[in-house]
Amino acid sequence: MESFYDRKNEWKLLSQIERQSKKNACFTVVTGRRRIGKTELLKEFISDKESAYLFSTRCAEKALCSQWQKILEEGIGLKIFGSIESLSELFEQVMIYSKDHHFTLVIDEFQDIEYINKAFFSQMQNIWDSNRGDSKINLIVCGSVYSLMTRIFKDEKEPLFGRSTHFIHLKPFLPSVVKEILKDFNPKYKTEDLLCLYMLSGGVAKYIFLLMYAGATTKNKMIDSVCNMASPFLTDGRDMLISEIGKDYGIYFSILHAIATGHTSQSEIDSIIQKNTGAYLQNLQKVFGIIAQTKPLLSKSESRNARWRIIDEYTLFYFRFIFRIRIWLSLEIMRCLRTAFCVTMKVLQEKLWNVILLQSFWKRAILRKSVAGGIKNQKMKLILLPSTSLKNPVEFMK
Repeated sequence: MESFYDRKNEWKLLSQIERQSKKNACFTVVTGRRRIGKTELLKEFISDKESAYLFSTRCAEKALCSQWQKILEEGIGLKIFGSIESLSELFEQVMIYSKDHHFTLVIDEFQDIEYINKAFFSQMQNIWDSNRGDSKINLIVCGSVYSLMTRIFKDEKEPLFGRSTHFIHLKPFLPSVVKEILKDFNPKYKTEDLLCLYMLSGGVAKYIFLLMYAGATTKNKMIDSVCNMASPFLTDGRDMLISEIGKDYGIYFSILHAIATGHTSQSEIDSIIQKNTGAYLQNLQKVFGIIAQTKPLLSKSESRNARWRIIDEYTLFYFRFIFRIRIWLSLEIMRCLRTAFCVTMKVLQEKLWNVILLQSFWKRAILRKSVAGGIKNQKMKLILLPSTSLKNPVEFMK
């Protein structure tokens, strides 16, 4: 098992919640994109605690109850005589047990319960409301489909709206953490190796360790690992986003491809897609959290001079290089892909530099409170670095 990196803030918050739950029941939601490391964080956190870890698989409700019943008995000592066939009945037994016992219960891939029993969330609401006053449970539910988890807990029409006491959104590793990981696997790494790793992984834990454990700790080895026929990097982008967006992914994928290839204004995207994409862009930003809007500094809020960018570096890589060629994958195509990626690295490096610079400024508090000269009603003053230090993003990262 790999060493556990970073997540200090999340760990601190989880510890505070765990202590609080000894007096009052806590209901925490943990979400974030797939492969980000949610499961590893929670498993590591509960490893030395009275706890049980339940995973939601899309199987018959009776079968899932049987699996969970055994895990609950082994993990927290909940003994139920006979077999339980409904999730609501099982959850009620857990809540009753928590009135006399303190423990942590993790339910992973929580959003998939909707496919097993659509009525469960309503039943869970009633059971939680009826028992939480006397309960000492530390309940943590985790889900990889951000849009579904957000709807379940933040949509006013949903039964579990307002029931969570804490909401944790796990983000990718910052460049400084990616550097720490690479250094552990390759102490003699070069700056180009670090930049390539961050460009390909975007700080996503799973992608980083796929490369590290494959021995791909230098730029050329990373590119070779990604550009081969069996690489999961060639398929994971499509699979991950289909699970997030759903069956109507066609137009969304075309929009993401347009943005990834440099068509970043809505007018350009509309011209390519041949329809108004405003609603789709808003969904990609607000519902799915895949893209973000940028505007020129000091532009008015109603300005139309906006550009769209893909937030996740791996998603950007997938739609820039893989999306259009995935059905023609062959050894020759892989060689062309490698060449194209190497040629385009400099262009992507400039875009990535903007992200690294902003992250580093905020992390180191280089944004200081003051009023910038000549600019009224501004509470932040950006302290610019000398132009010579902006030429190499990886040197800045170091």
